[in-house]
Amino acid sequence: MARPLGLRVAGLEFRNPVVLASGTAGFGMEIEDVVDLDAVGGISTKAVSISPRKGNPALRVSEFAGGMINAIGLANPGLEAVKAAYLPWLPAHHPGTRVFVNVVGNSIDDFAAVVEAINGERGIDGFELNVSCPNVKAGGLEFGADQQALAALVSAARAKTQRPIFVKLSPTLGAGIVDTARIAVDHGATGLTLVNTMPGLVIDTHRRRPKISFGSGGISGPAVLPIGLLATWRVSQALPGVPLIGLGGVSTGDDAVQYLLAGASLVGVGTAALRDPRAPERIVRQMRQWADRQGIRDLTSIIGTLEWPHS
Repeated sequence: MARPLGLRVAGLEFRNPVVLASGTAGFGMEIEDVVDLDAVGGISTKAVSISPRKGNPALRVSEFAGGMINAIGLANPGLEAVKAAYLPWLPAHHPGTRVFVNVVGNSIDDFAAVVEAINGERGIDGFELNVSCPNVKAGGLEFGADQQALAALVSAARAKTQRPIFVKLSPTLGAGIVDTARIAVDHGATGLTLVNTMPGLVIDTHRRRPKISFGSGGISGPAVLPIGLLATWRVSQALPGVPLIGLGGVSTGDDAVQYLLAGASLVGVGTAALRDPRAPERIVRQMRQWADRQGIRDLTSIIGTLEWPHS
């Protein structure tokens, strides 16, 4: 008999741990015909900013042997259009699928304003703050790389909502990701998303130019799996009990289980679903098969149970 994969995270019930990653699933309606939204636990929406963003010119995305590089530029229709035309759809059509709204901005006030404006919307379960954005008012340094700015940003967002807030951190923080994670939690974050894409460059050797128009971009896909796992393990050990969304390189059920063992409660799937829209439901099925073979009745019982070698 197949075992259920449901679990409770941040006060919310999820049918399974798989969450579609921000930027790879739009607001749900865009992928309705190719992805079974009732087969996953939740979705992090496309980024939402106060004003519309056109994003970067094409070519925005390119595959390479280890995954994908992208520089979309956080393109989105803007706060008012999102509220009116996009956010109502998923709760109305797939009420059992949890919805986290991904938030971006150029300033601390931008983040707080988006959270405040969306907080009252029906069917929204929480927020994911993309703090890899540059702080325009502070010379362009990423919010997540400036601990003082991060503290102020999370505090400002928390003042506008009682819903869960997950802060999405960059892998470029390295070992410093633990201190950054602690600051986010101390100032109101419910949990953390680990990790965002890894900065990189892929070159077209025929044209002797970068593969994408922006030049550099964010690396995602299988190459990022070990980076995301290590970040998740480090943060889970330092902040036990804090809900984590493990993200980066998940393309199989085994990859997803690795994140749970490293300390994640939920697992993000992004690039794999772009390549194969049936990947999310396949990953859920493979997780269930793993649980059956292992005799696991409750997935929460394996979270953070990685046995670290001792010298």
